[in-house]
Amino acid sequence: MTTHVKRAYRYRFCPTDAQAAELSRTFGCVRKVYNMALAARTEAWTRQERVNYNQTSAMLTAWKKTEELAYLNEVSSVPLQQTLRHLQTAFTHFFGKRAKYPRFKSRKKTRKSAEYTTSAFRFRNGELRLAKMSEPLRIVWSRPLPEGAKPSTVTVSQDSAGRWFVSLLCEDPSVQPLPATGQAVGVDVGLNHLLTLSTGEKIANPRHERRDRAALARQQRRLAKKEKGSANRARARLKVAKIHARIADRRRDGLHKLTTRLVRENQTIVIEDLTVRSMVKNRKLARAISDAAWSEFRSMLEYKAQWYGREVIAVDRWFPSSRLCSACNTLQDTMPLNVRTWTCDCGVTHDRDVNAANNLLAAGLAVTVCGAGARPQRSTPDRQSATKQKPSRREP
Repeated sequence: MTTHVKRAYRYRFCPTDAQAAELSRTFGCVRKVYNMALAARTEAWTRQERVNYNQTSAMLTAWKKTEELAYLNEVSSVPLQQTLRHLQTAFTHFFGKRAKYPRFKSRKKTRKSAEYTTSAFRFRNGELRLAKMSEPLRIVWSRPLPEGAKPSTVTVSQDSAGRWFVSLLCEDPSVQPLPATGQAVGVDVGLNHLLTLSTGEKIANPRHERRDRAALARQQRRLAKKEKGSANRARARLKVAKIHARIADRRRDGLHKLTTRLVRENQTIVIEDLTVRSMVKNRKLARAISDAAWSEFRSMLEYKAQWYGREVIAVDRWFPSSRLCSACNTLQDTMPLNVRTWTCDCGVTHDRDVNAANNLLAAGLAVTVCGAGARPQRSTPDRQSATKQKPSRREP
């Protein structure tokens, strides 16, 4: 089976002063157009009228002709049109009940980015030139693009730490389904150990945030003492952002290596369908859960499984994996979080996490036969489980 996987390759680059100024203007114009189009669509919605992409595109043409918004002509028109398409996509997800109502972009909090299509950039001989720029971007090619790759879109962004990135979206013919294996594994996520596999292997939690917690707290205290709007505060904010960026980079790199390994070694991977958004409301565990990045782990696992012909099964979140004996299927009444090992009435002593992973694996394999009790790749979020049992307290 031939697959065509579009993959984004992200690189850092060092813009010249002129390029940085041009990109900053573009980011501002993109944000302005998005907010104006969102305001227009919201106002029309109050009048019970629907405004689509074509109408907002016509509005953009009219805005450019006004004296107040004439500066929109100074940047490439392609990123402005793309942000209108992104707004249309946001409304499509909203009306499809897959997302909340679109929000306005903030100058300070929103990610700075601009998307260019093929008409607004030229990629030739390893050089990338964007519209309105005379010089190519000085990109740090940390890894090669696929041979003969032709980017379909280019996204330029700047993070809160001041780093510049360019992302090239192109087809990657090297991504092909892996040879099928008979291996299946159950994965139980946790905090003491990031992952516990049904094979008995436990993968340590690196706790990336804890490693830099002292340095982060020190820089945050210094930031709090700076006067708002001052240059000293801007420099202090940048130091805090760099620490956050370093933590996120380490976390992302570790998850990529871990998920790639799981996908390569196993044909079927069974996980638990946790509601992380609700779990982080626990003030005592929110910091540790956020640092573990369970949602990001699942997202990576799912798209890599789709790339390489693997299957990810998510067992219902109410399945009592920790309280169920994997040997005799006896269900315990309670199982406090401080109990890490326990002995069943049948005489088998269980490690809490390994037992949960074994139960998840068994439930996931049963699902492939009867088709109930799991959510493969989040495709059926409303399906009820035939084995759903609401426990007396939340399962970890």
